[in-house]
Amino acid sequence: MWISERGPTPTSGSAPATPERPQRRRARRFRRGRVLAVVLLAVAGAVGVVGILVPPANRLAMEQPEAAAQPVAPTTPAAEVTPTPTPSATPSRPPAPVLRLTDRVPATGPGSFTYATGRGEVLGRAGTLRRYRVAVERNVDEHMQEFATKVDAALADPRSWIGSGRLRLQRVPDKSGHDFTVYLVTAGTAREMCAASGVDIRVGGKPYTSCRGTGRVIINLDRWMQSVPHYVSAKVPLDRYRTYVVNHEVGHELGHGHERCPRDGRPAPVMMQQTLFLKGCVANPWPYLDGERYAGPSL
Repeated sequence: MWISERGPTPTSGSAPATPERPQRRRARRFRRGRVLAVVLLAVAGAVGVVGILVPPANRLAMEQPEAAAQPVAPTTPAAEVTPTPTPSATPSRPPAPVLRLTDRVPATGPGSFTYATGRGEVLGRAGTLRRYRVAVERNVDEHMQEFATKVDAALADPRSWIGSGRLRLQRVPDKSGHDFTVYLVTAGTAREMCAASGVDIRVGGKPYTSCRGTGRVIINLDRWMQSVPHYVSAKVPLDRYRTYVVNHEVGHELGHGHERCPRDGRPAPVMMQQTLFLKGCVANPWPYLDGERYAGPSL
C-alpha cells in the first residue's frame, strides 16, 4: 500500500478538491477591499449630511455624548427669606407743657408802645361790634405778632365772650377807631397805668396782678411770662393762664365784676381772681362752657 503525496483519496461522489490558485485569492482580496472602501465612503457621507442637518447645540451633544448624557441637576429653589418685621415706632410722649418761663423779665419800661398792624377778622356771629387794638411796651422782648395772635385766639374761641351770640370783636390797627386797647407792659408800668385808673395791683408791696382801666386792658408782663405759683404747682400750662388773664380783664371791660368759686372741684369762673387763688376750684379760662354762660356767686 502506498500513500499519495496529494492526501487521502476522495470519497465516491465528492467533488475533487481543486487547489486554489494564487491569482484568484488576490482577486477576491481586491474585491473585498473595494467594497469596504465604498462602504466607508458611504458612512462618511452620511455623517457629513447629519452634521449639516443637526443644529449646532444638538451636534455638540452628539459630538460629546458623555456631556450630553449628564443629567441636569434640579435647581434648588432659593430659600424663602422671611422679612424681618419693622419694629413699630414707640409712641413718643408729647412734650411736657410749659408751666412758666425763666427768661429775664424787665421790671420797668419807657411807657411807650408798639402797636400791632393790620386788621383782624370779625369774631362772633352777631351782636354789637367792639374794636380793640393790641400794644406792647417798647422794651419788652415778647414779639408783637405773637402777643397779638394770642389775644385774638383767646377772644375768637366760641367759649370766650363771643359765645353769647350778642357780641362781636375785631382787632384794628393804631390810629383807627377803637373801643379799647390790650396792653402788655412791665410790672412797673402796669402799676402806674392801673393806679391812674384807681386800681392797686400790688401784692406784698410789689406790682403783681393785671388790671383794667377805662378803655385799657393792662396785662402785667411778669404774669404773662411766669404765670402764678398755684397754677404751676397744679401743672396748668402757661398758655391756659394767658387765655384766662385776657378773658378775665376783657370781661371787666365788658362790664363783668368778680365772682367766687361755686363749689370745690368745680371749674373756676373766669371772673374769679384766679391770679390770687382758686379756693378749691379748678383753673378755667372760659366764660362759656357747653354753650352756656358759666358764672359763680358775685363777690
